[in-house]
Amino acid sequence: MQIIRKNFTLKLLAFTLAIVGWAYIRFANNPVVAARFNEDLTVPITAVNVPLGYAAHYSRATATVTIAMKRGSPAVRSQDVKAVLDLAGRTAGVYNVPVQLVAPDVAIQSLSPASVTLTLERILQRSLPLVVHYSDRQTGVVVSQTELTPQRVVVSGGSGALSQIVEVRANVPMPAQARSFDEMLRPIPVDGMGHEVPDVQVAPDLVRVHVTFVAAAAAR
Repeated sequence: MQIIRKNFTLKLLAFTLAIVGWAYIRFANNPVVAARFNEDLTVPITAVNVPLGYAAHYSRATATVTIAMKRGSPAVRSQDVKAVLDLAGRTAGVYNVPVQLVAPDVAIQSLSPASVTLTLERILQRSLPLVVHYSDRQTGVVVSQTELTPQRVVVSGGSGALSQIVEVRANVPMPAQARSFDEMLRPIPVDGMGHEVPDVQVAPDLVRVHVTFVAAAAAR
């Protein structure tokens, strides 16, 4: 007991320092405990292997990926990681598709969302007449002549989107005085509220619109 009690404080201090030193060496060099940290990446979600003649529609555009990184290792860029929805072998319908990661050899800690609900629609086509829509209407001028080239366009998209289209417009600003308007314009598919319908392609993507505006008094 005398041996233990003699210089007890110094021995206790030496023992504590030994423990601290051992812990530092043990954990500072442990690649699992001390040499990893988490990195969060936001990556776009992409549908792959979409069947020919079909279109996929989903509202979630990005996924968040948490990766366990080794300290000192090169950073993983968001463009190095891909979040994909594999639609191979599917037909028209509503699906909950798991998100698959295509990434370098890294440890994935978490993925959100794990799956995405999407609609797979067959792409349809319709031929529709082109309509001139006049904005900024003025009382001092009227339309004397209108010429559209072509007069009809072809819209392509899923059946849901095409069912919303009421007309395809070429928007022409109405001038304050008589003049001739001759420009190439983008035809816009709109719904009953006049809002552009998304996820629809229009061919051709530009049309020629020639309008002659004359003074209202001269047209009487």
